[in-house]
Amino acid sequence: MHDDFVANLRLLCSYYPSIAEVCRRLAINRAQFNRYLSGRYRPSHAALQRICHFFGVTTGDIALSHSDFRALVQTGQLNREDPTTLPWPNALIQRGREGMERYIGRYFELYRSMSRPGLLMRTLVCLEAREGGVVYQRTERMQTLPGARSCHNRYVGTAVKLADRLFLVDHETLNGHEITQTILFPSFQSQVTRLTGLKMGVADNSERMPCCVRVVYQRLDEQVSLREALAQCGLINPEDPSLDDALIAATQNDVAADEHHFRARH
Repeated sequence: MHDDFVANLRLLCSYYPSIAEVCRRLAINRAQFNRYLSGRYRPSHAALQRICHFFGVTTGDIALSHSDFRALVQTGQLNREDPTTLPWPNALIQRGREGMERYIGRYFELYRSMSRPGLLMRTLVCLEAREGGVVYQRTERMQTLPGARSCHNRYVGTAVKLADRLFLVDHETLNGHEITQTILFPSFQSQVTRLTGLKMGVADNSERMPCCVRVVYQRLDEQVSLREALAQCGLINPEDPSLDDALIAATQNDVAADEHHFRARH
């Protein structure tokens, strides 16, 4: 099938002298790569990461609609820099890699929308290991009107684990108007399923109000494709039957009578 991923991969290949050159530099069998280009097979998670790293894009980028992806490539707005170039000491990033292996993967991030009060925002977060540390991309999918074409906001950042807390700091790459920070409790279970904590940023509207919200990271099954995951992102009514009571409770932004600060809840 000829989908957005295939069209985006072909566009990236068009910037090289030949498909054979791409396969040689990727160290991927030509016949197998042709299957990706034809849409007959999807790359494995490891193969997809290798392909994206080679082309200087992220797994979230290559899953965008072809029109959006082509526009980003042609206008040079795809961020091809390593997100670990945040102004953090290298020693801190290296120390923060310890224990992060079990958190590598994809997550739905859910929190109360900062710009649309009363609704939940669901975004896609992809954590990957790089030589320089653990990096991630967070992709927002917004639909201004029913039936209208969706637009995307893309954030890239660095994640570290320090003294039993996960710290994620990212910046918005298309307009450069926002930096967000998220602090999560680690998981002490054998399998990482959900992480909770606090997120601080600004509302994505003209008010640009600084906000802090409770946030949940929900681990995605590896069988869920990026395209399927992105299709589920966007604004959600808290009464949606697909949301369980525990998730709704974990994203409530209430302050109890005995609380003197807005605190995360484990």
